[in-house]
Amino acid sequence: MNVESKRNKKDPSQMRHGYTTGACATAMTKAALHALVTGEIPNDVTIHLPVGQDATFKVASYVVKDNEVMCETIKDAGDDPDATHQAKIQSTVRFVEKIGVHLDGGIGVGRVTKPGLPVAVGEAAINPVPRKMIFGVVDEMVAQFQLEQGIEVIISVPEGEEIAKKTLNGRLGIIGGISILGTRGTVVPFSSSAYMASIVQAISVAKEAGCDHLVITTGGRSEKYAMKQYPDLPEEAFIEMGDFVGFTLKHIARKAIPNVSLVGMMGKFSKVAQGVMMVHSKSAPVSLAFLAEMAKKSGATDEQIFEILHANTASQAGEIMQENTGFFEALCRNCCYYALDHAKGKLTVSTTLYAMNGEQLGKAENIDKLDEDDWYRG
Repeated sequence: MNVESKRNKKDPSQMRHGYTTGACATAMTKAALHALVTGEIPNDVTIHLPVGQDATFKVASYVVKDNEVMCETIKDAGDDPDATHQAKIQSTVRFVEKIGVHLDGGIGVGRVTKPGLPVAVGEAAINPVPRKMIFGVVDEMVAQFQLEQGIEVIISVPEGEEIAKKTLNGRLGIIGGISILGTRGTVVPFSSSAYMASIVQAISVAKEAGCDHLVITTGGRSEKYAMKQYPDLPEEAFIEMGDFVGFTLKHIARKAIPNVSLVGMMGKFSKVAQGVMMVHSKSAPVSLAFLAEMAKKSGATDEQIFEILHANTASQAGEIMQENTGFFEALCRNCCYYALDHAKGKLTVSTTLYAMNGEQLGKAENIDKLDEDDWYRG
């Protein structure tokens, strides 16, 4: 990172919060229904968010036809690197003969095709909290204006199908667009909650698909190597856990899926080998002392141990030990042990360690006990 980018990097506490797709869809539903009833398009509307605060949304554009109004806003995700930032979120509202409120997804809103998600198969991917928010604002206006007609609400995201290509929706069985999400109404910059929620959903989909063996990886590259290692497993069986090793293992155990394989690289897995289950760089730095002691127990020379202690990264330590398979197998044994320990022994666990170029460095499985002479926690 250069000096200029460091200077421009914001402090997390100063980052601007944004709003969810669910909040945007709710606000535009209120705007469109107001216009349908009164004949006047509001410049902006205010709604109450699940997080307990009010928020005002600008109506960026609108279309009025016979018996229907479409209102659109531009989603602002704040300082969060959200795939849906600046997306057009639309709600089209019309009166219908059938009594009640009828909600569905239009262009760019995905449709659920696999069980295991909080929305039933066949329905638009509008999650429970946004559904409740949308029904809530409609009910308020029905009461305010004493409406007796049936009301249909269609949520659309014109660029949603293209945006969805940047998400995991396809693997989760959400086809044709994005999901309308949000449990708070606001987007917290760089929040881990959305990623953790995606892990939970992926595990649920895998469970419903009948998977009894999941492969959890720390990122896209390790997942690519994992898919080559386990070619017979379905796509649903592969889950990117990111930094959330312990969280993922516990949720797999909770879902009673019996077999799990960890596939990753030196940087994050050298931390798992120490019993660290949240492997973000800010949460747990790489311990070169740990790697040096593991290398020593694996027969490393004094020169190699010195080089590891003065290495810049865990990957560099791995390069120093690249001819010593015992070193990598020892790390994998440790990973298995701590994974089993964290999941309370409810899983069958294997671990495979890869180099950046895809070379398999080591593997171990079902290690429920470690010999004191063969490991070092650090």
